[in-house]
Amino acid sequence: MSATGLIEVLRADVRESEHAGSIAVVDSNGRVIAHCGDIKREIFTRSSLKPFQAAPFVAMGGLERRGWGLPQLALMCASHSGEEKHVELARSMLADCSLEHRHLLCGCQVPIAYTQSGRLPKADEVFSELHNNCSGKHSGFLAACLHQGEPIDDYVAMGHPLQRRIRDSLAKALGRHQAFRLGVDGCAAPNLAMPLPALAQLFAVMAAEQSPESFAKVYGDAPQRCFAAMTQFPELVSGAERSDLALMNIGAGDWVFKAGAEAVQAIGIRSRGLGIAIKIADGNARAMIWIVVEIFRQLGIGDNEQKKQLQALVDRPIRNVRGDAVGSYRPVFKLNMLTGE
Repeated sequence: MSATGLIEVLRADVRESEHAGSIAVVDSNGRVIAHCGDIKREIFTRSSLKPFQAAPFVAMGGLERRGWGLPQLALMCASHSGEEKHVELARSMLADCSLEHRHLLCGCQVPIAYTQSGRLPKADEVFSELHNNCSGKHSGFLAACLHQGEPIDDYVAMGHPLQRRIRDSLAKALGRHQAFRLGVDGCAAPNLAMPLPALAQLFAVMAAEQSPESFAKVYGDAPQRCFAAMTQFPELVSGAERSDLALMNIGAGDWVFKAGAEAVQAIGIRSRGLGIAIKIADGNARAMIWIVVEIFRQLGIGDNEQKKQLQALVDRPIRNVRGDAVGSYRPVFKLNMLTGE
């Protein structure tokens, strides 16, 4: 199997470019419901893994020990935009642990709020690790280390007990017997590779009212708590003008979305008991929203009003710098339905 064409990019009526990729739709037991492309090849999960990097800490009672609730958990699962509310919540989480931004090992970056909008920072603006889109995840990492009495100076090391715990928990829950292939994410934390159906299953489990036994034994209700945090506080998970926020708002508590770098997207649909994982092969996510809307159309997800709102997200042309409409995105894939979905 190989990646299949997902989106054609048209300039006038000429196909100028094409994005290929793969899609897996599964239930919480990992049964493939629909697919296209190569769903056996392992891909790095990137930031879509964040809920399950937070889940072991949640399962061991870490939120209760810190007096944290769903907002803090949402930020732990976030690739936030570095808006003031994101930065201040991360700062307060560190303060609760008697730590500061210098303890974060994620590095400093210009906030996504600027790169997303195309605006430039002011000349006198100063950023810190708190503005990194992963500062919530890393604040959670530090809290997890303190909870277990583990060192915090190297918490992103592959062999650190925290990172081993994250890997071991996922392996047990997924029934995986071979070691995960590992890489280093953009924020310096270890990241895991897995086939798309496994990533989709993680989000189907999150969206389920109750986890399958293999997940419940490892995480208890932590996946469902991550789902609640992300769907109740989507503005903390993402940011203004970003697709994860727009789509979760349309889903109104039924859909959870988490994008990852290099054009990875994971989705959970509570009302349908489904998880969806998408990988665009060339790593360019510009057409992802068109892919998501087409998947939902083919699966019949959403009521009439939600379908109208989804369509509004893609009823827009490609424009040049002057604002002229010069092209469009066109989905060209068809999901292979395996069980009549």
